[in-house]
Amino acid sequence: MADYLRLGVNIDHVATVRNARGGTLPDPVRAAHLAVAAGADGITAHLREDRRHIRDEDMARLQRELGKPLNFEMAATDDMVAIALQTRPHASCLVPEKRSERTTEGGLDVIGGHDHLRTVTTELKRAGIRVSLFIEPSLEALDAARSIGSPVVELHTGAWCDALAHGEHDKAAHEFERTRAAAARAQALGIECHAGHGLDFDTARQIAALPQIVELNIGHFLIGEAIFTGLAAAIARMRQAMDEGRRQLA
Repeated sequence: MADYLRLGVNIDHVATVRNARGGTLPDPVRAAHLAVAAGADGITAHLREDRRHIRDEDMARLQRELGKPLNFEMAATDDMVAIALQTRPHASCLVPEKRSERTTEGGLDVIGGHDHLRTVTTELKRAGIRVSLFIEPSLEALDAARSIGSPVVELHTGAWCDALAHGEHDKAAHEFERTRAAAARAQALGIECHAGHGLDFDTARQIAALPQIVELNIGHFLIGEAIFTGLAAAIARMRQAMDEGRRQLA
């Protein structure tokens, strides 16, 4: 168990606001610097095929300017692999991507896409990039991730968060148990375990009590909260919630 739970802040939706009107403001790289100053342990950015938020030049600037690890979320395509190899981020998190989706919906098909994902993972690892697979919290997905050779997984928490938001308590309990079991399997397999998608202050506090999870990646909620409180205050409150959850293990 890691006593300290890392926080990765996703800045995609600062770029969403910028792109809604065009131009250069608000600057997602400035948001990244503010997040780091407020206590973020790393920055996540998703370069999508359609460039709906983060742009190529954003990724280049982030890699050049950040003093903290950059997590490059990307589809497992030839184009994205080429950009990752040129950018050389600290980490690349492979995620599913469909043009029609508003945000990433569900985890990678690590079973059906096993051989392709293993090829991409091997190529990125050879370049010194830490690879993470964004997967459903299932034991089968964990076993496939190990076979693919990924040293890190990020468990998709969206189904759990959505069930809580809709008051579906039985489903929420089921999804949390799946997440707990998947985190335990990751540790048993020697895979570093992260989690993310849909997390807010309350759900981050709850999931922080799972000792095998060492990092949370949170974006949309923090950027939305920052509209009302400011980014530094939102991150400070998230950090407090995560620490409160972690202290339950003491």
